[in-house]
Amino acid sequence: MSEVNGNSLEKLISQFQIVAEFVEGHAWLKGHINDTYVITCQQGGSPIRYILQRINHDVFHQPAVVMQNVKATTDHLRKKISEESSVDLTRRTMTLVPTRGGAPYYQDIKGNYWRTYVFIERVNSSHVAEKPEQAEQVGRAFGLFQKRLADLPTEKIQETIPQFHNGALRFKALEKAINEDIQGRAAKIQNEIDFCNNHKDIIHTFASAIGEGKLPIRITHNDTKIDNVLLDNKSGEVMCIVDLDTVMPGLIHYDFGDMVRTLTSPADEDDRNLKNVTLRMDFFEALSKGYLSEANSFLNKTEKDYLAVSGKVITFQLGLRFLSDHLNGDLYFRAHRDGHNLDRARVQFKLVEKMIENEAAMKSLISSIV
Repeated sequence: MSEVNGNSLEKLISQFQIVAEFVEGHAWLKGHINDTYVITCQQGGSPIRYILQRINHDVFHQPAVVMQNVKATTDHLRKKISEESSVDLTRRTMTLVPTRGGAPYYQDIKGNYWRTYVFIERVNSSHVAEKPEQAEQVGRAFGLFQKRLADLPTEKIQETIPQFHNGALRFKALEKAINEDIQGRAAKIQNEIDFCNNHKDIIHTFASAIGEGKLPIRITHNDTKIDNVLLDNKSGEVMCIVDLDTVMPGLIHYDFGDMVRTLTSPADEDDRNLKNVTLRMDFFEALSKGYLSEANSFLNKTEKDYLAVSGKVITFQLGLRFLSDHLNGDLYFRAHRDGHNLDRARVQFKLVEKMIENEAAMKSLISSIV
């Protein structure tokens, strides 16, 4: 592959500060948002690889803001990590390659935004956590990520997706979708609608603590799935956190809660057999221990007190989004079958039930670790 969006890959990569000869480039099929290419160059007789990406401006309406955030984040992480050790520095944080003019991105004549990273070699990632030890690794990785960013002023990072975790707005969107019922689907999902109404208080879980100033706004990742943690091929050590496009100011509970959602249940997000949806407490314990091994030092008491309920909040919010999209005709989340987003919503709501059933045990476990 040499042409993309009317551009030559060689010409695109030449816009960045790379002192190497272009050899070849090909599409990287991992990831579903941005267009990604692996570029191989040759420097001093040795191959060196880079990641070239076109930022999806249909998802991120302000690519320049995204890149300002990414640069501020990677610069801060690099400084922190280099103070700890200079060993494997380019593998332990994402390395953004500036353009020839020193900018963090290149904009082509069609208005597309491009960026380049150094390719992180000799690492792997998983799609699901099969053992508690993996959950512990992910928890530790994101706890360390947050700790390293804890002293980065929040005003240096802007919202790339406004109101992303605003539960009240998500609930209003669901009510609007029910009232309009443009696909005529509402009558068939009364059980799910009743579930949302009966558990509406979940969206206000953090409200009073935020109002009292007990839950500070910090820099968070907002996409804490296991795929975004890279592990060393030999040691299995966590090397790097990737996919920084959603780094924004927010509550640390958004990150921890999404780890609880994605790591503790063995069921697929769209599993039609709800008997598969459960909460594996051994995975929750491992995740919590890993996360708090790094985060315990900078979190305040109230933040720790709310960790056990954060999964319930994030999972309920996502269920609201899936159900709204089902009512609206599957406009946001891509549906691969009839009722796909409804299946997704049902899985989230079942997991919320499991989290409520285990809430006392989860709180007790967090307290014992703290």
